[in-house]
Amino acid sequence: MRKMFLRLVLLCLCLWRLDGVFGDVEVKSVKEGDSVTLNSDLTEMKNDDVIQWKFVNTLIAEINVTANSFTVYDDDEFDETFRDRLKLDNQTGSLTITNIRIGNAGYYRLYYNSNSVSKIFLITVFVGISAKEGDSITLNTDFIYMMEFDVIQWKFGDEDTLLAVVNEMDDGTAVHDDVLDGRFRDRLKMHKKTGSLTITDVTTKHAGVYKLQIIGRNYPKTFRVSVSDEVKVSVKEGDSVALKTGLTEIKDQIICLWTFGPNKSLIAKLNRKLREIFLYSGPDGRFRDRLNLDQTGSLTITNITTEHAGLYERTISGNREIRYRFSVSVSGI
Repeated sequence: MRKMFLRLVLLCLCLWRLDGVFGDVEVKSVKEGDSVTLNSDLTEMKNDDVIQWKFVNTLIAEINVTANSFTVYDDDEFDETFRDRLKLDNQTGSLTITNIRIGNAGYYRLYYNSNSVSKIFLITVFVGISAKEGDSITLNTDFIYMMEFDVIQWKFGDEDTLLAVVNEMDDGTAVHDDVLDGRFRDRLKMHKKTGSLTITDVTTKHAGVYKLQIIGRNYPKTFRVSVSDEVKVSVKEGDSVALKTGLTEIKDQIICLWTFGPNKSLIAKLNRKLREIFLYSGPDGRFRDRLNLDQTGSLTITNITTEHAGLYERTISGNREIRYRFSVSVSGI
């Protein structure tokens, strides 16, 4: 009983210490390829100031005003982590990392005139992916192949909902596509060799944060996916414009509808099962003899005028409904 009590006290002390450390950490979330500046909070350095920047436990930058020394350590021929991407502000000692990469994620510590840590930064690096509704996206692990004992997990959202698992030891792959109201149903594909995850036919419900975790390896990777349901199209008066579905073919049970404007006036309909196409003149007859609809559901508007500027919405109904919006603007000749 006494041993259990002592362990509990020790655990509480450890948690108290960790809370104090992490409470002072400044977290910066940066998109891969962008730049980030770690501010020293100094306006200018004094004659006897010494500043050191460390990544994990490695010295990456140093200023010694007395020795008139300003150094960044980014040219290690065996380590490409920071090659040519560190910039040190000679006046303030702030450190900038350009063209940031996944390998730059981690803890950075600033030492100022002593061996104690003055500031701690945690940089998290995410990959930004932009998609349109109906697209497919692939979240790459960047591996050519998985290691023998790798277990890869893909998680989604603030709750870290498990989407997929690859276990290299038992050659097992599992996708959990019924989670979150089934929004991923029949949309997830795992690459057994690399562990990369593909999401097909995305909608705005699939926008958010995806996390890659490899059990037993410190290789966290985060993706932020944005999905747009509106495509902006600019065209000159008198030209033609094609609003494409992005499909090469659609199944027989599909019905494709096109509407126009805030009142969603029906202007075109494709019924694949009956092999029928219907074209409508729309509000005030403005679309008469100007519409073409092909067997993929793509809509073409010919000899366009400013009357045809506005919002077009495509709805494809089958096993599930897919919406796509095009905002068309028309300029004078």
